[in-house]
Amino acid sequence: MSKIRIGIVGHGNIGRGVERAITQNPDTELVAVFTRRQPGSIQLLTPQAAVKSIADAKEYQDKIDVMILCGGSATDLPEQGPHFATMFNTVDSYDTHARIPEYCARIDAAAKAAGKTSVISVGWDPGLFSMLRMLSGAMLPEGKDYTFWGKGVSQGHSDAIRRVKGVKNGIQYTIPIESAVDSVRRGDSPQLSTREKHLRECFVVAEPEADQEQISQAIKNMPNYFADYDTIIHFINEAELKQNHSQMPHGGFVFRTGATGTGNENQHIIEFSLKLDSNPEFTANVMVAYARAAYRMNQEGICGAKTVFDVPLSYLSARSNLDLIKDLL
Repeated sequence: MSKIRIGIVGHGNIGRGVERAITQNPDTELVAVFTRRQPGSIQLLTPQAAVKSIADAKEYQDKIDVMILCGGSATDLPEQGPHFATMFNTVDSYDTHARIPEYCARIDAAAKAAGKTSVISVGWDPGLFSMLRMLSGAMLPEGKDYTFWGKGVSQGHSDAIRRVKGVKNGIQYTIPIESAVDSVRRGDSPQLSTREKHLRECFVVAEPEADQEQISQAIKNMPNYFADYDTIIHFINEAELKQNHSQMPHGGFVFRTGATGTGNENQHIIEFSLKLDSNPEFTANVMVAYARAAYRMNQEGICGAKTVFDVPLSYLSARSNLDLIKDLL
């Protein structure tokens, strides 16, 4: 049986994670990595795979079944997503929640025109957590959703920090407010604002001549990322960042509290949690599973932009339907 041929755009934390994930999925193979850096500066774990300039990707349209886009959501994916959807089946982890409908529409138009399949916003949130919110809401229609992230490193928010003028490097931790989590877990069904659920803590390395106050204000007032949260900013040096903030753990909780019965007398709480040593490596593994699904759906003539709500669960697995039914159902 032939393998699904994978390409990777970007070789940062997620791109490297995708390369590692492919080695754990024997029905996939890495064909090439496409980069904006000098190709010769990248050393792959997969010696048979090519490293090419991102401008050369179009030459691989007949050699790659699915292109996994590993750029950031702030500026990379809004351009790269529609561009690559005109040439390849794609998977991405676009995570600017407020703009996903707009992004989905742009990808859908590009992919349908090219006869391609693009699975967008794949990861654990958006992604797996989105699926859990949908499922639990369908099971408990009378109820409330709560999502808490962290404590951990947000790749999207960290990327957004690093793009602020005057920032040399930086990382951001999302921290759930413990009293809010405890209230939901007790079944209090509280009304919580965005600010009441999470803190954001940033560790920033500024350029030598940069105005730190200006950087602080740019971060704290950034729409879709920090403006709705209490944000703590620490300015540190590069050595401290490397020593104390080089790991990328994350995780979180999805809750649904609801009631059933003629008088809503029976109370229920659904809780799903993740605890991740490596946010990018876990996200990368999810993306490879959805690359398999994108390939299968395209083989069936299903084109356009798709989300986790549209992909049959069995398409994520390399196992046959019979095996899944026998062992897991």
